[in-house]
Amino acid sequence: MRSLPYLCFGLLASLLPTVVSAQVPQAQHVVVVLEENTAYSSVMGSAQMPYLNSLAKDFGYATQYYANTHPSIGNYMMLTTGQILTNNDGYTGTITADNLVRHFASTGKTWKSYAEGLPYTGYTGNDTGLYIKHHDPFVYFSDVLNSTAQKQNVVPFTQFASDVKNNTLPNYSFIVPNVCNDAHNCSLGTADTWLQNNIGPLLSNPTFQKTGIVLFVFDESVTADTAHGGGHIAMVAVGHSLKRGYASPNLYQHQNLLATVCSALVLYGCPGAASSAATMSDLFTTTDLPFVDISKITIAYPTAGPQITIATDSSDALYAVTGMVAYLDGVQVAQSSSGVLNATFAAKSGQHTLVVRAWNAKGSFASASRSFTV
Repeated sequence: MRSLPYLCFGLLASLLPTVVSAQVPQAQHVVVVLEENTAYSSVMGSAQMPYLNSLAKDFGYATQYYANTHPSIGNYMMLTTGQILTNNDGYTGTITADNLVRHFASTGKTWKSYAEGLPYTGYTGNDTGLYIKHHDPFVYFSDVLNSTAQKQNVVPFTQFASDVKNNTLPNYSFIVPNVCNDAHNCSLGTADTWLQNNIGPLLSNPTFQKTGIVLFVFDESVTADTAHGGGHIAMVAVGHSLKRGYASPNLYQHQNLLATVCSALVLYGCPGAASSAATMSDLFTTTDLPFVDISKITIAYPTAGPQITIATDSSDALYAVTGMVAYLDGVQVAQSSSGVLNATFAAKSGQHTLVVRAWNAKGSFASASRSFTV
């Protein structure tokens, strides 16, 4: 193949899928809060959960959100790996599959799992008191178990309030209430009061209001409800750029929530089923986001070896596009200070993923990705 002076793969590249995530605005902070084992009908509109319902009324929620499986652990795995992996709540093994931690590490994003009742930072042991290990999926990942640094991101929930107060929240927070406050062993009213007392201050934080998203979700429905695997459950979204008072009619599951997290944090790819799942984009406003056109890619073989040429552009109906940046397999290869990006750079033979991000004068981001083979 390299004996040819120039060989363009524009047609091949155009046949490969492009993933455009312009409908989910970039967030500096995404917080996922887990609740337990309750049917949608027992939560939405219920007098037992006035606080969560007030958030749903003021922001948005999904009317057709379903868990993936029973019992709990498979849903926690789907929310963080895009796979069920196990349905054994007593699982004691190590998960080596692709997971969020791996994607955070490759993109420089920060994270913490805030678990109520965790004995100490870095604890990866079994249940203790009201702390339930299988509600804390990060403690199973080889990426955490084999890294002293990553273990420091598994912390007691007591650290959450100080991180909110000091504006030191990581990019991603996974909130694990204890087995009473998550509605598993105690009432929905207990869980609702806990949410208001512990998550309410975050939602009142001025910095977070401008840059953050909170996704409240139940892991599964009651055992008898097996619709779509794990039953009909509640999911409420709160934060910046969300539509107000919107009830989404779309069918969503945990892989869609995971895809939304990856899109909002502009990760290079997403684990498991989330890599091809739709984001929950209809919950968000899109009027202030740029559109990224990543269709123009050619691959040539001059004597120096394979080279990729991109000619991409971005447009915005309301705000000027003020910059673009391109990443090849997670490494920045080109940038511009306008809505046009033209560049040529070397590439090795094999499969690659190109991600192009654009931002507008308002500071809103959009991104698109394309996979291709050299």
